[in-house]
This record gives sequence, structure tokens and C-alpha cells, in this order.
Amino acid sequence: MNYPEHKVIKAFQLYTKLARDGVAEIDALHQYKADDEIRGLLDVFASEVDCVIIRTSEQLFLVPRTKLSPFHVNNDWIKRHYLRAGATNGDIYLLYFSTIILFGSFYDTYQSHEPTRQFLQLGEWIHLIQERIDQLKSHDEETLKELEKEFSYNWGLIIEKWDDMDDIKETAKKQSGNTISRLSFIDTVKRFLVDQELVHELGNQEITLTEKAKTIVQRFFMEVEYNKGIFEFIYGYERSDEDAVYQ
Repeated sequence: MNYPEHKVIKAFQLYTKLARDGVAEIDALHQYKADDEIRGLLDVFASEVDCVIIRTSEQLFLVPRTKLSPFHVNNDWIKRHYLRAGATNGDIYLLYFSTIILFGSFYDTYQSHEPTRQFLQLGEWIHLIQERIDQLKSHDEETLKELEKEFSYNWGLIIEKWDDMDDIKETAKKQSGNTISRLSFIDTVKRFLVDQELVHELGNQEITLTEKAKTIVQRFFMEVEYNKGIFEFIYGYERSDEDAVYQ
């Protein structure tokens, strides 16, 4: 398809802003929605760098679709900017796991389209993670190893990392430099998600999902094509039961 030069230039200007900032505001959103040619060009530009354009009611976002994207946030970057010195891949796995639990807590059924709660307290988030950890522990070691191969998640290491964070330390006046409390770790995950514009702090240790997060959850996390069955497994769904609900 041949596009008018001014449309190509405008689409590339929008793409440049998204590539630089990751987000574009309401004017860009209006152009994206109103002009089929600009929208088509912008989607092509995004696809070329393994990204997708997602839109909320007020913004456009450039979101990496695969790890091959140059805009993908890699594990080493997260370790350097958010995790403690000496952090391992186990800490990264637990960060991802905690994020999935957070997202899932806002939706009461699999493949639901709208959140069914307004906010989540950090203490409840920790409790929900513990429930899922206990579920993982209910599998014998051999089964857990098979599940690791199926989902490419090191469930055993996630359990180990979580158990090493003794929640008793959370009320201690002093903490060893070699240990970390669960609340401290969750606060770190929250800070990462706030910086990525996925959650918003409400105060009183309460957080809520942003419009960006809701759109990503609806478009990717709730689609089996993308989540590879992670939600069903973590939340204990029967795979043959399409009406399964959160336990």
C-alpha cells in the first residue's frame, strides 16, 4: 500500500515519541483512533521492533511483545535498578510470580474483562502469594519438576526464595544485611510496577491497577495464546472446565 508522505512522517513522529518515552498522550491517541493510515503505519513500525501499540482512554503505549524486542526490560536491568546486591534469577522469578498474583487478584474469573476490586493492600498481596506458594508445595517434587519443564518457570526456586524471606523479620527493629522481609520485597516489586506505570499508589499501603495494566491484562494475560496456561496453573483451574473460578 502506498501512503501519502505526510501520513508516513506523522506516523513516524508518533512512533519516535513512543520509542523515546514509551507513552504518548491524548492528541496522539486521537490521531491513532481517527486515521486508519496513521494507525496502520504505527502498528507496522511497532511490529518491526516486536512491540504492540495498546491504548487506554487517554494514552498510547508501546509495549514489547517478545523478549527479542529492543524495548524489552531484561533481567539484568531489573536486578541493577530494583533488587538488592547479589540478586539472582530466583529473585527475578519471584518478582514475576508476585506480579502475576497481583494481576490475578483483581479478577475473579479466568478471562474476565473487568476488574472486580478497586484496590489491594500490600498485606493481602503477601497473603495471596503465600496461598499460591502453599499450592505449589502441595505437588510432589517429581510433579513440580515436570511442571517446571511445561511452563518454563522454576517453581522450586520461587518456593525457596519466598520461604527464605522470614515474615517474622518484618516486625524486627533491625534486619540482617543478608536477609530481606516479605514486606520489603513486595515493596520493591510495587516500586518496579509503579515505575512501569502498571500500578498506582493510593496511600495506606493500598495500590490499584492503572488503565495501562488493565489493557495489558485484557489483551495478553487473559489470552491462553500468550499466558501459556500460567493463570490456570497458578490459580488451580481445571483445564477442561471453562467456567472455573478462582479458588
